[in-house]
Amino acid sequence: MWTCSTFRIACAAALALALAACGGDDDDALRVRSGDAELRVRVEPAVPRVGENTLWLELVDADGASLAGAVVRVRVHMHAMGAMPAMGGPVAVREEGPGRYRADFDLDMGGTWLVEIEADLPGGDPLRAEGSLTVGRPGLRLAAVGDAEPAARVAHSAHGDAAHPGEFRMDPGRLQQVGVRLAKVERKRLETRVRAAGLVVAEEATLADVALRVRGWVGDVEVDAVGNPVQRGQVLFRVYSPELYGAQEELLQALRSEERAKAAGGGGRADYLVRAARNRLRLFGLAPGDLDAIEKRGEPLEHLPIRSPVTGYVIEKNVSQGSAFEPGERLYRIAPLSRVWIEAEVYELEMSAVAKGQRAQIELPSLPGQSFEAKVAYVFQTLDPATRTVRVRLELPNPALELRPGMQANVQLFVDRGERVLVPQSALLQAGTRSFVFRSLGDGRFRPQQVEVGMRSGEEVEVISGVEAGDEIVASGTFLIASESRLRAALERW
Repeated sequence: MWTCSTFRIACAAALALALAACGGDDDDALRVRSGDAELRVRVEPAVPRVGENTLWLELVDADGASLAGAVVRVRVHMHAMGAMPAMGGPVAVREEGPGRYRADFDLDMGGTWLVEIEADLPGGDPLRAEGSLTVGRPGLRLAAVGDAEPAARVAHSAHGDAAHPGEFRMDPGRLQQVGVRLAKVERKRLETRVRAAGLVVAEEATLADVALRVRGWVGDVEVDAVGNPVQRGQVLFRVYSPELYGAQEELLQALRSEERAKAAGGGGRADYLVRAARNRLRLFGLAPGDLDAIEKRGEPLEHLPIRSPVTGYVIEKNVSQGSAFEPGERLYRIAPLSRVWIEAEVYELEMSAVAKGQRAQIELPSLPGQSFEAKVAYVFQTLDPATRTVRVRLELPNPALELRPGMQANVQLFVDRGERVLVPQSALLQAGTRSFVFRSLGDGRFRPQQVEVGMRSGEEVEVISGVEAGDEIVASGTFLIASESRLRAALERW
């Protein structure tokens, strides 16, 4: 037998079900505005239920006229939690008339479900909104996101609930105690780094080869090891060559003829013969001082000295006492090493970011604690098919001769990417393939905000969309804030 109280409750419940079945009218719709476009959204039934539900969507302009020709996408889903897998996903959207759309979806269980709506407007920027609905709780919570100006983002809720299921509040005093730090999203220059392995090599433009234009045999070797320092004009080795011996005799014979001609009152042709003989020995590689010594001695030398053409270090030696050599054969290679090159290998995927003139930082394992600054001098035009890398050359002064050919080097090339929107690395929270930050809404209130990230540089990350310069976000203590947000969402589902 029903009491009066029971009867009144039953009547109220029946009235609520009847109103839910009618679906409400446009006055109950949530309105999200971006620019001159407005999105009106209404959920049917008004109290979402397990099973079939419907979202009614309408797009209008600033005058209230329908916006036809838009492409609308809707996604209703629930994140994975613990052993429970993710549920829901994209929803089929059907156009019911100009600017009017219907999205039917099923909810498999109670709890709070996330709602994401995106409308590609004809001739305008996309309009995006996200929020949530909860089984058994009236209404839909929704807010605009994306590239719209903050002043143009409007969300109305007939029930006055929070715009996002993860939104919550923490006492400012507690935030300070646990070390939560806030920071502004900044727009500033982004500099990324390309890392490469390098090798110290001698500067090719300053290399000097010692090779003779005659055939001969090596006598005494005075610079007998690779790595030895040499001075310009220092004797490297002595050589015997029948051609050099014969050229010395020709010079001495021309000198004697010159003396006789001068004694007889002539000498013009004799002078020419002396100059020709001296020039022949000079072209064979003899130093002017050695030619003067031969003339003063008056007899040819069996073993003539061969001297270093530059000051530097022997990096290649191909002679030993008694060995024979042919004309043009390289006997020594000498590198000054006052400047060296660093040749680094950049991977194919990163080669488009490397250009001549870029700043670089070089560190060598053999010189811990030291770093060297350089610039890219040349980018090779060929790709190594085996390693899929391209060589990059850096030029570096070496006054202290600390850098030696063959040393390994770690190279960082700095790439200027221009001005970008940046957030601290510590502010990002990963959830599967998606990234989030926590926006501060003031007065200790926070809300998770999905962002699309781009390039990373050190402790900063580029944000392509989701937040804008000037927004305030959680910069440290992100996991604590995330725990509070997840707890709130879990309690709502429960």
